Amino acid sequence: MYKFLHTRVRVSNLERSIKWYCDNLGFRVKSRNDRSPAGNQICHLELPGNEHMLELTYSPDYKLNVPEDLLHFAIGVPNLTAFCEQLEQKGIEIWPDNWRDEFAKGNKMAFITDPDNYEVELLKQG
Repeated sequence: MYKFLHTRVRVSNLERSIKWYCDNLGFRVKSRNDRSPAGNQICHLELPGNEHMLELTYSPDYKLNVPEDLLHFAIGVPNLTAFCEQLEQKGIEIWPDNWRDEFAKGNKMAFITDPDNYEVELLKQG
């Protein structure tokens, strides 16, 4: 059987991205390599209880320009409303703007963007 191990995204500032994912989404640094064979800085982030990792890659020679809607990945949280409220208190913009109304209608998903404009979908877990 095969396993899906990690997803790589290029970032414009590795330290900023590590801090954003750890502080806002609960990721932890699993491993870090400041000089890969290709000359990149790489950091693998994990969410407790998950095998799949997020690989952040930074190269000073690579100009990053993430087009809108290029990709997204989803995170499941036990209490989506409380989680979105915490993110809002931290100044993170949540889409849709009227997410509370949408949640009341039964639509239990929201989106945020990381510092490089990658979308993160938030879903009610379970």
